[in-house]
Amino acid sequence: MLRKEINDLLTLTGPGTPMGALFRQYWMPALLAEELPEDDCPPVRVKLLSERLIAFRDSQGRYGLIDEFCAHRGASLWFGRNEESGLRCPYHGWKYDVTGQCIEVPSEAENSSFCENVKLTAYPLVKIGDVLWTYMGDPATQPELPEFEFALVPPEHTYTSKRLQQCNWLQAFEGGIDSSHVTWLHSGGLKNDPLFKGAKGNEYNQKDTKPFFEVADCDGGLFVGARRNAEEGTYYWRITPWVMPAFTMVPPRGDHPIHGHFWIPIDDQNCWAYSFDYHPIRPLTDAERQAMIDGHGVHSRNIPGTYRPAANMDNDYLMDREAQKRGEDYSGIKGIAIQDASLQESMGPIVDRTKERLVPADSGIIKARQKLRKAVIALRDEGVTPPGVDPAHHRVRSAAVVLPQAEAFLDACRDDVRVRPGVPISSV
Repeated sequence: MLRKEINDLLTLTGPGTPMGALFRQYWMPALLAEELPEDDCPPVRVKLLSERLIAFRDSQGRYGLIDEFCAHRGASLWFGRNEESGLRCPYHGWKYDVTGQCIEVPSEAENSSFCENVKLTAYPLVKIGDVLWTYMGDPATQPELPEFEFALVPPEHTYTSKRLQQCNWLQAFEGGIDSSHVTWLHSGGLKNDPLFKGAKGNEYNQKDTKPFFEVADCDGGLFVGARRNAEEGTYYWRITPWVMPAFTMVPPRGDHPIHGHFWIPIDDQNCWAYSFDYHPIRPLTDAERQAMIDGHGVHSRNIPGTYRPAANMDNDYLMDREAQKRGEDYSGIKGIAIQDASLQESMGPIVDRTKERLVPADSGIIKARQKLRKAVIALRDEGVTPPGVDPAHHRVRSAAVVLPQAEAFLDACRDDVRVRPGVPISSV
C-alpha cells in the first residue's frame, strides 16, 4: 500500500505540483493531428495538467497552443474566428497569433504599442506522426523532439486513436504495465479479437495463469518481464517497456501490429489514453486498419464527433451478463480497451492506495511507483532531469519470446527491446 502523502505526490498534476512539474519536462501528446485537419479550421479546446488551452492551425499551417481566455475580459477563444494568420476573439476583436502574442486591438489607435505588452501563455505544438505534441515546461530546458518508433514509421504503417478515461492517469498507466490480468480479463479477446487472435503466445497466456515477474531498470524507465511456462525447458517471456512518465508498449502477438499507449493527465480525475498500432516493416492491411477504426485491439469505438467511448460509465459499459456467463467476454464487457477502462474507472477518480494489498505479480507497478517517486523528488529538490526526457530513451520496443529456462530475459533480449529500423519485432 502507499501512504496518502505519496499517493498524492504521484497522482496530482496541476500547476505547482511536483508531479505536474515532472510531466512538464517532457514532450506530451496534446491532440491528434486529425483534430486540426486544415489551415484556418475551427479551434479545439485542450485541457492538460489542469490548464485550459486552445489549439488552432493558422492560415500558414502553423500550430498554436495558447491560453483559452482572451486577455481583455476573459472570454473563451473557442468562440474565436480563425482567420488571416490569427485567432480573433469575437467579443471585441482582439487577435492573437500562434505564439499567444496579441497582434491587433481594434479599439486602439493605429500607432498604439498596446499590443506589444499583451501576450497569452503559449506552448509549442509540433506534428510528429499522427500526433500533435507539446512541451509545457521552461523554454530554456526544452528537450529534443520525441523519437518513438510508432510516430516515425511511414504513415501507412501506423494508426493512432485517443479516448477519454474518467480516472486519474496513474491507475490507468498501472494497467498498462500489468501483464497478469491479460489471462483473465482479456481471455475472450485472445480468442476473438482480430488484432490479437491466432498467435502462439496466446496459448501460453491461457495455460499458465500464474506468471512470474522480473523487473529491470533501463535508461528511460523499466522493462517489465512476465514469465510463463512454455515447452519443456523453456519460458515464454512478455517484455513491456515503460518510458517515463507515461509511455507503455504491449508485447506483440504473432505478426499482428505492435501497440501501446500514452496516459496523459487532463486533470487529477481524468486522462487521455492515446493508443497506437504500428508495424515497423510493412504497411497495415486494410482489414487491420478497419479493425482499429472499429474499436478492436487497444482502441475504442467512440461517440461520433467526440473522443468519449460509446461504452462508458453512464451506460455501465454496455455490460452483457449473458455474454459473461457464456464466456465470450470474461467481464461481460466487449473490447479490450473498455475492459481495462471499466475496471480502472470503477476504482474511483483517484484510487485510495492505502487500502490495497499487493502481491508479487504487482512488482512492475511497485517498481514504477518507486522510480516515479524518486524522479519527482530529485527534480523538486535538486533540479535533476528525469529519465525519459532524452530521445535516445524512446527507442525501445516490447517483445514476446521463448527462451531456455536458464537465460535471463534482458541479457538474452537486449537487441529485441531496442528499435532496429528494418528489422521485424520479436514476437511469438
